[in-house]
Parts: sequence; structure tokens; C-alpha cells
Amino acid sequence: MGFHEVRFPASLSFGSLGGPERRTDIVTLANGHEERNTPWAHARRRYDAGVGLRSPDDISLLLAFFEARRGQVHGFRWKDWADFKSCVPGDEVDFRDQEIARGDGFTTDFALTKNYVSGEERYARPIAKPVAGTVKIGVGDAEQFEGVHFEVDLTRGVVVLDQAPGPEDLVTAGFEFDVPVRFDTDRIHTSVASFQAGDVPNVPVIEVRV
Repeated sequence: MGFHEVRFPASLSFGSLGGPERRTDIVTLANGHEERNTPWAHARRRYDAGVGLRSPDDISLLLAFFEARRGQVHGFRWKDWADFKSCVPGDEVDFRDQEIARGDGFTTDFALTKNYVSGEERYARPIAKPVAGTVKIGVGDAEQFEGVHFEVDLTRGVVVLDQAPGPEDLVTAGFEFDVPVRFDTDRIHTSVASFQAGDVPNVPVIEVRV
């Protein structure tokens, strides 16, 4: 089992169905009230890679990618076209998009996160697979520059600053990112004839923890 730092063809993931899934345990009490709890701190995303196929050439591309990953054995990167930026999809990435930490005068390594805010509630999603060349960092509202002020571990989603931010200095980030996934099947079942007739194969993909 391993992870290949290669992205599933973005032309095939465009138009695919999928999104976050959570697990909630619900117990209904005798008085009709409910107790709700979740064993998952973070959502797990599922997608159907088959929906994005538009031609027999796409099938060939899918099969090559599937075989190179040995089916379910190796994970890979996936672009979720509905959620792949630190900002909304229609905006440009900016170093002030996300607040990821506050300095303490000692720490130089910071994990990238994306915050989802609704009302008074906030959820911080770990970002493990940022896209090369898209990460922007700010310290105390001053933009930092990759290769000069910081480096990025693209396999873990960790930014390493050359100098530790001062106490209470706000560290912000902007970035594009992929979702770490694997195929959720060991079989691709399709034919060119059925595909041309509108029968799109089901190719499930599921997020993995890395």
C-alpha cells in the first residue's frame, strides 16, 4: 500500500458526482429525544469517476490510470472541482484567505487548514495535498514568498518558515489543493458499445487518511 503523488486526470474528474460524507450515530430515547454522536472528527469524501467520461478515449485514459495504481492498492490525488481552493472557486487565491495559526516565537512548521464557517460554528479541515506553486503565506499581514521565506511539503501539507513568527503574529495562507483518494473497487466494468449508448460505468473513488 502506498500513495502516488499524481493527480487523476482533471478532465475526467470534471463533472463527476461526489462530496463529503459524515458518520453519525443516533440513539432515540424512550421519551422521543435523540442522542447524536460522531466517531469521525473529519468528513470523508466519495466520488464517481465514471460520470466524467465522455468518449472511448476517456475510457482508455481511465484504464491506464487504474492499472498503474493497481486498483485499490495505491492512493492518488483528486481534484474536487466544487472545493479545491482556500477561497471560493470563482476568486483568486490570496495569502489572507485562511487563518492557520498564531506565532509563539519558536514554531516554524505550520499545517495548512481550510476553515468552513456557518453562523457561530467553524470546522477546520486539514489540507494534506496542496498543489505545487499555488501556496501563498502571510505573517502579520505581510506576504511571504516561497523559496525565500518558506518551503512547502507538498506530501503532508506543512509549511516551513525560515523564521519563527513572533508571539501572536497571525499566520495566514492561500492555496489550491487536491483530495487524497483511492479507487473503491478492484474492477472496471465497461464496453465501448454500452458507453456510446449512454451507459456510463460506475467508478467509485473514496478519500483516504494520510
